[in-house]
Amino acid sequence: MTSPALRARYLTDSVTTATPGQLLVMLYDRLVLDMVRAEEALRAGNRLTASEHVIHAQEILMELRVTLDTSSWSGATGLAQLYAFLITELIAANIRGEADRVGSCRTLVEPLRDAWREAAMAQPEPATPAEAAVARVA
Repeated sequence: MTSPALRARYLTDSVTTATPGQLLVMLYDRLVLDMVRAEEALRAGNRLTASEHVIHAQEILMELRVTLDTSSWSGATGLAQLYAFLITELIAANIRGEADRVGSCRTLVEPLRDAWREAAMAQPEPATPAEAAVARVA
């Protein structure tokens, strides 16, 4: 297998074996990465590259928003509002080419990503089917 094929397989395996919490952290990691890359591209004057990253960040935020169950906990509505605000800010930043605006969005997202990562790490690893069977017998 070639290196790109190995990388693709690794990424696929990482996603298919990840817990829901780990998947959420992966989305947040990519969201932050897109914002960093967009901000850097805007500062370098590369609006096309910046736009690609901003649009991808918006897509992630829209996915986070539509999959958020606002009836499951009291803070969900506020989080949904934050996602909507971030989408609006990123649209404006993209239109106006404002790196600082993208950076401001990133500073709002990074603490959330860190909190989700901490929560995901606090969750016990799910048992494999074999481990679950042994635990039921024991």
